[in-house]
Amino acid sequence: IWRKMGKTKKTKRFAAVKRMINPHDQRIKKATPAKPKNGKDSDEIEVRHVAQAHSGLFLSHNESLGPPYHIIVDTNFINHAIQRKIDIVQGMMDCLLAKCTPCICDCVLAELEKLGPKYRLALRIAKDPRFERIVCTHPGNYADDCIVRLVTQHRCYIVATNDRDLKRRIRKIPGVPIMYMAETARRFNIERMPEAYGAPRT
Repeated sequence: IWRKMGKTKKTKRFAAVKRMINPHDQRIKKATPAKPKNGKDSDEIEVRHVAQAHSGLFLSHNESLGPPYHIIVDTNFINHAIQRKIDIVQGMMDCLLAKCTPCICDCVLAELEKLGPKYRLALRIAKDPRFERIVCTHPGNYADDCIVRLVTQHRCYIVATNDRDLKRRIRKIPGVPIMYMAETARRFNIERMPEAYGAPRT
């Protein structure tokens, strides 16, 4: 005997309508770009300009260097050389084993003149005819800024200084060696110099 299966009755909803998404719904709103923290629009943000690499540099190797070397001398370096009783030109040649031309800018001479009669010997050495004079055209006469600016524009110089702050600033400029006074021995040392040039490392 076949039993008849009963069907469940479905009641139709009165006036049923398809559901539509509200046009003001959060899910269909366009994603607005988040404003930067400084409150400026993307059009107003300044583009960072990276300085162009010097044409004489091959990675950290400076191809513009070569004998005869031009060495910019700082006030601090001249005073240390006088204290240790070292001839600057001869000491440079002994360090690099090549001909060297010490260079001095107007700012360093102005600094020595301001120091007064106590540093008259250093001023006399700075005015030596063997020293090449570099004329400064910029405003102001702060020697450290002048040397950093000069070395950044022309990477053909070595900087001779014992000033820690100036050394720190020059180390940030690629391809510029630093000559300094050795603490123990009475001689000059060179830092960041390619092994192909100059004296061996000490």
